[in-house]
Amino acid sequence: MSTRKRALFIDRDGTLVKEPPLDYQLDSLEKLEFVPKVMRSLYFIRKQLDFEFVMVSNQDGLGTPSFPEETFWPAHNLMLKTLEGEGIVFDDILIDPSFPEDNSPNRKPRTGMLAKYMAGEYDLENSFVIGDRLTDMELARNLGAKGIWLHPEEGAESELAAYATPLSPVYITDDWDKITEYLFAGERRAVVRRTTKETDIYVDWNLDGTGKTSISTGLGFFDHMLEQIGKHSGTDLTVRVKGDLEVDEHHTIEDTAIALGEAMLKALGDKRGIERYGYCLPMDDCLCSVALDFGGRPWLVWDAEFHRERVGDMPTEMFLHFFKSLSDAARMNLNIRAEGTNEHHKIEGIFKALARSIKMAIRRDIYRFELPSTKGLL
Repeated sequence: MSTRKRALFIDRDGTLVKEPPLDYQLDSLEKLEFVPKVMRSLYFIRKQLDFEFVMVSNQDGLGTPSFPEETFWPAHNLMLKTLEGEGIVFDDILIDPSFPEDNSPNRKPRTGMLAKYMAGEYDLENSFVIGDRLTDMELARNLGAKGIWLHPEEGAESELAAYATPLSPVYITDDWDKITEYLFAGERRAVVRRTTKETDIYVDWNLDGTGKTSISTGLGFFDHMLEQIGKHSGTDLTVRVKGDLEVDEHHTIEDTAIALGEAMLKALGDKRGIERYGYCLPMDDCLCSVALDFGGRPWLVWDAEFHRERVGDMPTEMFLHFFKSLSDAARMNLNIRAEGTNEHHKIEGIFKALARSIKMAIRRDIYRFELPSTKGLL
C-alpha cells in the first residue's frame, strides 16, 4: 500500500462558488453563492477519505486597478470561514494573479504553483483535479493526476474530443453528490471482451451513466431489446457482437447474455450500499414482472409463453435461454412473468421491466455504505 499523500486540487470559481456573471470577479459579498451540495460533499470527503485539499485558482489581475485586493479578500475570506464552519479546511491555497497574456508559469493549466506536489511525496496518479473548465482538465494531465470535470454530461464528450490538446479520460458530472460517490466508492463500470470460435463480443457497461446506448449484434430486434436495458435502467451500455449468424442466432444471443452478466457482476463490485432488489412494468395489453436479486445466487423462474416462432429476427425460444445465461453469469436471481396477447409487447415489456429492476437494485447510497445482507457476503 502506498504511503504517499493524495490530494484534491480544487478550482474555486465555478466549482466551490458560483461563477459571478458578466465580469467573472467575486469582488463583493453580494456575489458570494456556493455551488449546490458542495458543503455536504466536501465535509463527507474530508471526514471519510485521506485527501489533502488544495485550492488552485486563477484570479486575473488581482492586485491591479482592474481587480483591487480590497475587493477580493472580504468575499474570499467569508467563503473560507463559512467552509471552515462546516468542517472543511484547505491544506493549501494557491492563487495566481496574472493575466492570460502574461504567460505566467504559475497560471493554470501550467504547474508552476504546484512544484512541491510534483517532487515525489504525492501520489498524483491517484489524486484528482476538480474544476469546471477544460483548462482544469489540462492541469490534471500536466500533473499526471485524474480529472473530474464539473460540467453537464450532455455534449461534454464532444467538447473533450474537440479540445486542441488531447486530454486523458475524465469523470464528467455537474453534481457534487456524484463526485463524492465517485471518490468514495469508485466508478461502477466494466469492460468485458468475450471471444470464442463462434462469437467476438465487446461490452462496456457503466452503471452510473445516463441511459446512453450503442448496440450492434447483427440482429435488429435483439439490438432493440438491449437498447431498452440501457435506456430504462439509466445506465450506459455499449455492445458490439460479431457472431456466426450464418449458422443461426443461438451463439450470438447466448454469448451476449454471458458477456452482459459478467460485465454486470464486475461493475457491481462488492455491492456495498446498493438496494439489491428490484421489480415490475405494464405495457399496453401486457403485464410484465421482473423481480431481481443481486444476492450472488443465480436462479431463473420463467413464466412466459410465446405463440410465434420469431419476433423480428429473433427466435422466441431464445428468450428463456438469454435470461438464463444472464442470470448465471451475473449471479442474480430473476423471476420473470409475462401475460398478454401481443408477442412484441410481451417481450419488450420483459426487457423494460428488467431495466427498471436493474435501475432500482443498483441504486447506491454512500451515506449508508453497508452490505445489504445479514450474511456479510453477496
